[in-house]
Amino acid sequence: MFLRKLKNRSGSISVQIISKERGKYKVVKSIGSSSNEQEIQKLVFLGKQEIERLEAQGKLFVSENDIVVEQLFEALGNASIKTAGPEIIFGKIYDGIGFNEINEDLFRHLVIARLAFPLSKLKTIEYLYRFQGVRLDIDAVYRFLDKLNDRLKTQVEQISFAHTLKVLGGKISIVFYDMTTLYFEASDEDDLRKAGFSKDGKHQNPQIFLGLLVGLGGYAISYDIFEGNIYEGHTLIPFIEKTTAKFNLEKPVIVADAGLLSNSNILALEEKGYQYIIGARLKNEPEKIKKQILAKKLIDGQMIKIPKAEKTRLIVTYANNRAAKDEHNRKRGLQRLEKRIKSGKLTKSNINNKGYNKYLKMQGDVTIEIDYEKFWKDNAWDGLKGYVTNTELSDKLVVENYKNLWHIEKAFRMSKTDLRIRPIYHRLRHRIEAHICISFTAYSIYKELERLLHTENSTISLRKAAELTHNIYQITYTLPDSKHTKSKLLKMDDQQAELYQIIEKNF
Repeated sequence: MFLRKLKNRSGSISVQIISKERGKYKVVKSIGSSSNEQEIQKLVFLGKQEIERLEAQGKLFVSENDIVVEQLFEALGNASIKTAGPEIIFGKIYDGIGFNEINEDLFRHLVIARLAFPLSKLKTIEYLYRFQGVRLDIDAVYRFLDKLNDRLKTQVEQISFAHTLKVLGGKISIVFYDMTTLYFEASDEDDLRKAGFSKDGKHQNPQIFLGLLVGLGGYAISYDIFEGNIYEGHTLIPFIEKTTAKFNLEKPVIVADAGLLSNSNILALEEKGYQYIIGARLKNEPEKIKKQILAKKLIDGQMIKIPKAEKTRLIVTYANNRAAKDEHNRKRGLQRLEKRIKSGKLTKSNINNKGYNKYLKMQGDVTIEIDYEKFWKDNAWDGLKGYVTNTELSDKLVVENYKNLWHIEKAFRMSKTDLRIRPIYHRLRHRIEAHICISFTAYSIYKELERLLHTENSTISLRKAAELTHNIYQITYTLPDSKHTKSKLLKMDDQQAELYQIIEKNF
C-alpha cells in the first residue's frame, strides 16, 4: 500500500491510500482533502499511520504492544496534531530578545504569525485557529490594533534597542538611516497616504514613507512613518534628534545615502554636533570639483580626497566592477529610449532631465532624437563613487562604514519579501502604524535568527529556516489510565533538528 495525492477539479488535493492487486490499483481509504499545504502535510502523516495500522492488521500475530499503539492512534484526530515549529523557534527568540515583557498574548500571536505565515489579519486568524488552536475574533483583533501603536511602540523600540546594544558589545557609535516607500493598491489618498515619488515605481498609488535606523550589521534600533508626499531629506534631522534623545545616544556617526544629501541637512548636522558619512552625487558637484575628479584617471581600488569646507571632505573611489555595472545600466537605458523613439510613443511632454531621459534633445518643434555625444561623455563617470564626510576617520574607514549601508537595504528587502510588509490591507492610520510595529518586531526576531545561524556556522538559509518551522509538529494525547494529557514533538528531520538545537543552545 502507498499514499497518493490526487488533484481535484476544485484545486484541492485528496490524500488516498492505494493498493495494487493483480496489476490494478484500488482506493483502500480516503484520508481527506484540502487546498492548504499544512493540512495536506497532516493528512499525509495520518495516512502513513493508517497504512501501518492496516498492514499490522494483516499479520497473523499481533503483539499486545502493537494493539496498544493501534488503539492510541485510533484515538487521535486532526486536533491532536498541531504545527509547533513557529512557536518553538520564533517564540523562543521572541522571549530571548525580551519581547515577552510585553504583557499582550495577542501581540505575540500576531508577530509570530507574521514570521511564519505573513498573511492578512483575517488569514492570520484562520492560521492561529487551524494550526495553533487559538481562537481569536477578528473584531477583537481590530480593536487591539487601534490601540497597539500608542500603547506598545515605545516599549517595542526600547526592547529592540537594548538587544541591539547587547549584540554590538554595549556601544553604538555609528548608525545607518534610510527610507523606503510602501504603496497601497487603493487609489484614494488621506492625511497619511499620499501620492509621491515612489521607490517602487508606483508613482500614482498612495503611499507612506518608512524610515529605519539600524546599527552595525543591520540590527534594529528605531523606525518611524511619514506622509507619502514628504521630501525624504526633511526627515533625517527630526528622526535622528528624536531617536538620540529617546535612547540617550551620545552623538553617533550618521551614515545615509545620497537621497538625504542636501546643504540644509549637512548644515543642520554640523550645527547639532553630529559627524556624518553621506553618499555624494558627483555629477552635482561644482565644475571645479568635477574637473578635479575626472583629471585623476583612477584605477581599480584607488581613491582620492578633495577638501570641500573647513572640516568636510569628498572621498571618491573607483572600482572596475562598478564601472561595468554603470556601463551596463547606461546602455540598457539607451536601448529603452531608442525603442520608444522608434515606436513613436516618445513626445515632447516626456522630455525631462530624470533618469536616462537626460540623453534626449529636441530638434525643431517636434523632432526628438538621442544626444549620443552626451551619452558617451557620461562613461567618464562609470565606476566612480563619492562620499561626503566631516569625520576624522581615515578615508578607508569612511568607505568601509558606508558600505555597511547595504544592511539597511537588506532590511527593507527582507521586510518586503520574507515578512511581506506589503500589501498593507489597512486604511486607517492607527492600523497602518500597528501593522508597521508588528513588522518591525518580526524583523528584529528574523535578524536575530540570521545572527544565530551565522554564529553556529549553519548551512541553513534564513528563508529555509522559516520554511522548516511549518512542518515541525506536536502531538497531544491522553493516557488511558491516569487520564493525564501530554504533548510531545514528533521526530524531526536532520535540518529541523539542527535548527531546533541551535535555538535550544542559545535560549
